Amino acid sequence: MTKVACIGECMVEVAMPRPGAERGRVDFAGDTFNTAVYLKRLAPSAEVAYVTALGTDPVSDQMAATFAAEGLGTDLIERREGRAPGLYAISLDASGERSFTYWRDQSAARTLFHAPAEVTPAALRDFDLVYLSGITVAILAADARAALKDALHRVRVNGGSVAFDSNYRPRLWPDQATARAEITAFWNLADVGLPSLDDELALYGEACEAEVRSRLVSGGVRRGALKRGDAGPIPIGPAGTLPPFARAARVVDTTAAGDSFNGGYLAAYIHGEDEAACLAAGHAMASEVVGHPGAIIPR
Repeated sequence: MTKVACIGECMVEVAMPRPGAERGRVDFAGDTFNTAVYLKRLAPSAEVAYVTALGTDPVSDQMAATFAAEGLGTDLIERREGRAPGLYAISLDASGERSFTYWRDQSAARTLFHAPAEVTPAALRDFDLVYLSGITVAILAADARAALKDALHRVRVNGGSVAFDSNYRPRLWPDQATARAEITAFWNLADVGLPSLDDELALYGEACEAEVRSRLVSGGVRRGALKRGDAGPIPIGPAGTLPPFARAARVVDTTAAGDSFNGGYLAAYIHGEDEAACLAAGHAMASEVVGHPGAIIPR
């Protein structure tokens, strides 16, 4: 059985009422959590663990129960007294594009891997695939980041793979230079890259997608997808002939479009599919998700 660990933060998601709607919606979501859910749904035989920190409050308990209900492993969840999950609100315009407001500065997930801790990065070393994002990196303390880098190196030495999505969010970083240095360090540990073109251009200042791909491959990324929104993905490495990727038939909410793409791609990846099939699986999953409201769609 393939063992996958997804590391990051799940938050309380408050969807504000859409124009003409009377009520909003409350759910749980977060970039790496969303990916973990779709990966597990598409690869049910895989063992997918979600690695995070929660509080000891009722909301944290319900969140952990939601992880379990989605089939995710919960053994690598740190519990922190006096902390709680973060929260964000989504506002949508008439076209389905979203904007976010966050309350996460004191979230439990920011203490992940920070000593003293029962869950440490050493627990990752026996996984076949470890997935994380630039948001994961941004919320961790400096000592936790350093320990995580060491653990990811060990994962690769042991024959496992690391998948990374830079998911650059400027508000999570003290400045762009720090973000670039830290995210580059994690790119250098990645085998599979799943970034969005817009994030990479914003962080590194490159002029085009060819420059982004060249940098990632030079840094050691072997394969993956450069996501370009409704223009469709392109491979980071060689992929042979690719079919055209049709635009989603219906766009209601673009929340988790990239996260669900990552879940579809990685599910195909762990099944041993070639690059073209992985990109197609990711695009199909994202196209379905954007046709529904919220990050996690009904089964």
